[in-house]
Amino acid sequence: MRLGERAGLKESKPLRDIFGDALLEVVENNPKVVVLDGDLGNSTKTELTRKAFPERSFNIGIAESNLVCIGAGMAGAGLIPWITSFSSFLLCNGYDQIRLSVAISNLNAKILGSHGGITLGKDGPTQMGIEDLALVGGLPTVVILVPSDPVTMHKAVKAATDHVGPVWLRSSRIAMPYIYPQDQEFIIGKAITTREGNDLTIIANGMMVAAALDAAVALQEDGIQARVIDLHTLRPIDREAITKAAKETGAIVTAEEHLLHGGMGSNVARVVAENCPVPMRFVGLADTYVESGDPDDLLEKYHLTSSDIEAKAREVLAAKGETA
Repeated sequence: MRLGERAGLKESKPLRDIFGDALLEVVENNPKVVVLDGDLGNSTKTELTRKAFPERSFNIGIAESNLVCIGAGMAGAGLIPWITSFSSFLLCNGYDQIRLSVAISNLNAKILGSHGGITLGKDGPTQMGIEDLALVGGLPTVVILVPSDPVTMHKAVKAATDHVGPVWLRSSRIAMPYIYPQDQEFIIGKAITTREGNDLTIIANGMMVAAALDAAVALQEDGIQARVIDLHTLRPIDREAITKAAKETGAIVTAEEHLLHGGMGSNVARVVAENCPVPMRFVGLADTYVESGDPDDLLEKYHLTSSDIEAKAREVLAAKGETA
């Protein structure tokens, strides 16, 4: 079944395409914005800006450390650079520079980590960004955004550009269904309650929001009302929304296309433990690298589907009953 089909979500677009359109828009509207890429403009979709504004676009080549440092220098000179590449390349080859030149200096630089998660499929584990949120999570000044659909991706690009300070934006190649109307409000640090429910809460980000909505519909068939929260900002995390969900529903499942260790779920668990401990279950990647394959097959093999969320929801409801 197609992602979001059970929840009635129809049209879908690749988030990298949406990023390319949104980036061109902010470049058109803000003369301080410049774009840097690591010879991957056709994959990250920065090529649209390069064609329209060649004087404000810079291909640094396959040299991620230099890419970050040049972008940091531009930020220090008062420009607003978008530093773009695959998240795996930026974090494996340029982490030291991101930490020293951007994060510690708290520069106004924006970083696109494209092709996050496992859904780029046949390109294989060397290009899959499955540890990106954990690594960027170790940089305390950096805002972390993980949009879930084309609307929130488009709005996230503008919000990141307008925010003063370093931002990491996760993108992906997979087509994601539209969850929200075009006028959906997007505020950094404020989660979106996508579906109401009082029996349990499913907190997700990225593509897993649509999967969570599919799971919620399946659970509803058995009379289970699941609240679904889109935690599109991992830092600053919306402690209020998480605590409210724990108090009102008494059970939480998290779902992410990322390693469980150091990912969204562990951050949510910390908030829950500090404010309102309730039974929790987690959907994400175990301690493993992922092989090449068709994206749908990989999601199924590594237990990142709506059925896996549904199973964890039933499991946490049983635990909720035992602790009631």
